[in-house]
Amino acid sequence: MKSVLLAAFLFASLSCAPQEPMSKLTARVFDTAAAQFTALEAELPADRMPETFENGALKDGKLNGWTSGFFPGSLWLVYEYSGDVRFREMAERQTAKLDSIVAMKTHHDIGFQVNSSFGNGYRLTGKPEYLEMMRAAAAKLCTRFNPVVGCTRSWDPGKRWNYPVIIDNMMNLELLMEASRLTGDQSFAQVGKTHANTTMRNHFRDDFSTWHVVSYDEQTGEVLKKQTSQGFCDDSAWSRGQAWGLYGYTMMYRETGDPAYLAQARGIASFIIPLLPEDGVPEWDFNAPGTAHAFGMDAKGAPKKDVYIWKEGDPVMRDSSAGAIIASALVELSGYGDPDGLYIRTAEKILRTLASPEYLAPVGENGHFLLKHGVTNLHKWSGVDIPLTYGDYYFLEALIRFSKI
Repeated sequence: MKSVLLAAFLFASLSCAPQEPMSKLTARVFDTAAAQFTALEAELPADRMPETFENGALKDGKLNGWTSGFFPGSLWLVYEYSGDVRFREMAERQTAKLDSIVAMKTHHDIGFQVNSSFGNGYRLTGKPEYLEMMRAAAAKLCTRFNPVVGCTRSWDPGKRWNYPVIIDNMMNLELLMEASRLTGDQSFAQVGKTHANTTMRNHFRDDFSTWHVVSYDEQTGEVLKKQTSQGFCDDSAWSRGQAWGLYGYTMMYRETGDPAYLAQARGIASFIIPLLPEDGVPEWDFNAPGTAHAFGMDAKGAPKKDVYIWKEGDPVMRDSSAGAIIASALVELSGYGDPDGLYIRTAEKILRTLASPEYLAPVGENGHFLLKHGVTNLHKWSGVDIPLTYGDYYFLEALIRFSKI
């Protein structure tokens, strides 16, 4: 009987234990980032950037790959938090590797590449050459804009799609909006707002969930298809896609003050938050089999939409990168009105989970990345349960944002 009472007492004591202060949690994460990224930079080839760590090996990517700006961006964030000049020097070295990015064969994700690296660099140092890179990259992104469609094109035309636009493109608008504000070139902002308005009209369902890909007729602007490339099926809610939308419209409100963008961001948040698991880190798709809101299986036990193979009892993969993006967006959104505290409480829950041993890698492990359990493209079994450089970036950004509220 005594042992039962003792166990009950210990359980009650642990459950009532005070939470780690967010300031201490943030310092712990940034200490980990400093150690991990120092080791990671030492392993990098001069002409590559880190993408992930898979099958026991570092996977690095070309400088024109869509993720190439996130490692320099993460170093800038470590410098911003710590003030340690060593990380400014590391950030400058890694950013300089992208000096030729505008001359390379690039794509719609030049916004990701340049804003996270040169954009943070300019914000923290004011170097004029960084602003010039932002201006040049914004001009190049605008060459993908079709005024008939009203969007910048994501991927090049192919057999499947005529003029594909993906929800991810909302993130690349930040480069256009910031370059416009900083240089005074209003043409960049006009392209950004037109793209955001067209996407708001065509990408979202009545419940504020988003399709991944919308394909247009480039001659008429007519919507031809609404599909997915990375989600469970065309009609499901791929979690990172929902995160891109939330972040993108929150950013557009910051840059324009247009209440339509704030309403859109709040609508997206109202869709996402009730679907999050108890710990706040989303499954890779909110409607994948095994989730609380799963779409059904057919009589043969296969998904009704034949996208990937899943059988009863398989684990449902979480996507830590989607969680980090959602957290960062919600922290910012909370600053534009959060009367019941739902946005900031949800963001804090996600950040605490990501900072726990379940997701935050110990120093020296995980290929020197921060977060475990990211998912790139599960239905093609590409990049499953791995660290992702953009997950690390948005995690650190969310923590810095949280520390400023």
